[in-house]
Amino acid sequence: MASPVGPMRLAADEGAIIQILFVEPDARVSDPAEGVDPLLDEARRQLGRYFAGELREFELPFATRGTTFQRSVWSELAKIPFGATSSYGEIARRLGLPMGASRAVGTANGANPIAIVIPCHRVIGADGKLIGYAGGLERKRFLLRHESGGQPQGALFAW
Repeated sequence: MASPVGPMRLAADEGAIIQILFVEPDARVSDPAEGVDPLLDEARRQLGRYFAGELREFELPFATRGTTFQRSVWSELAKIPFGATSSYGEIARRLGLPMGASRAVGTANGANPIAIVIPCHRVIGADGKLIGYAGGLERKRFLLRHESGGQPQGALFAW
């Protein structure tokens, strides 16, 4: 699927979205054609509305495949509201993890198979800086600016 941040690969299985990933512009993307899978059609519609600024929350069934720890992190990511951010350390604290677990949270964050819908792009460094994003920092910057109305959120957030 084409998007303002480059092509994306979508996949569904057993009635749930299992993958939304960014791919490089020269990658061969073989998403099923429209009309082949109603769920993927709906995901494309919702992503289109998100990028058009018309949708803030996705209503798509999704299923994650990962370790218990990864799934707990992804579940916490899904709670970060549109236009808000959280730090890796804050996610670790909400999960009741010990000090220093922010790296493990970052690793799980980077393995998120359902970009944008599970908003891993909303996780930033404790100092407000953009760090780490499997889709690349330019995409992360674009998504955060998109969600904040085009402006970084305060002087601390120099995106």
